[in-house]
Amino acid sequence: MSAQAARAFMSIGEVLEVLRADFPDVTVSKIRFLEGEGLIEPQRSPSGYRKFTHADVARLRYILTAQRDSYLPLRVIKDHLDTAGHDGPGGVPRPRAVGAEPSAPEIRLSRAELLRAAELDEETLIELEDYGLLTPVARWYDAEALTVARASGALARFGLHPRHLRVLKAAAEREAGLVEQAVAPLLRRRAPGAVDQAEETARELSVLLLELHTALVRGGLRGILGR
Repeated sequence: MSAQAARAFMSIGEVLEVLRADFPDVTVSKIRFLEGEGLIEPQRSPSGYRKFTHADVARLRYILTAQRDSYLPLRVIKDHLDTAGHDGPGGVPRPRAVGAEPSAPEIRLSRAELLRAAELDEETLIELEDYGLLTPVARWYDAEALTVARASGALARFGLHPRHLRVLKAAAEREAGLVEQAVAPLLRRRAPGAVDQAEETARELSVLLLELHTALVRGGLRGILGR
């Protein structure tokens, strides 16, 4: 056990050292931003320095994992932390509250592994790549690629093939453009925490756009079905 892990309190620098093995992009400004948003409440020394407990670190792990793996906005994560059964260590909800295990490794699949995992045929995968719906990174496929492959394979069974799905890609690109337009002013700011605020705003907007998209599709289906 490291020296800081054995102590009751850790400084913000020591917390960074502990977290960066799993979250290499975490920064002091990120932790301060989360504190400012009310997600964590570290104690303070008489001189004003932050003092983090092991429960604070566990809470930070939960927050960072929920953002990275489930792409949840902070308001949703805070709701989980405040209302989901506090049955984990240090009063932190267990990972099932957001549907993702904090220690789940990043998905990295070869082409053959993707085909097996998605139960997809090579021809459909080639079509998905040709129409720009799926693109490997350095010959590897991530979690998003697996989701696209699985969904596309399922849709193909209903007669909806990659060529029919181009409209979804176009819509997704337009929605991403709306998010970019909204966060661009934040990214241009030089104030501390501006990047973290932009990242959180992007998550918030993505959830709202998804909710709106789902509602509009359901409304259209009611019209088609006469209900």
